[in-house]
Amino acid sequence: MTKADIVNDISKNTGIEKITVQKTVEAFMEAVKDSLVANKNVYLRGFGSFIVKKRAKKTARNISKNTTIVIPEHKIPAFKPAKSFIGKVKANVK
Repeated sequence: MTKADIVNDISKNTGIEKITVQKTVEAFMEAVKDSLVANKNVYLRGFGSFIVKKRAKKTARNISKNTTIVIPEHKIPAFKPAKSFIGKVKANVK
């Protein structure tokens, strides 16, 4: 499902104009991104959490040059679904 599909679905279900829904969806995504960049997690009860995870420093290999490189400690965005959300996805087995 794409962002356009989400906008169309919300617009159809609520009767709100697509342009308004699109602006709202984009504003929501910007708010989540800005929060994660500021190292603040976003919690949506019943849906899940957008969190910032810390990856530890590690040693890796560059196989093409046969050298060892060090990947420094860094942070990545992640999504952790709510238990009720996981349950609904698991129950939908075909």
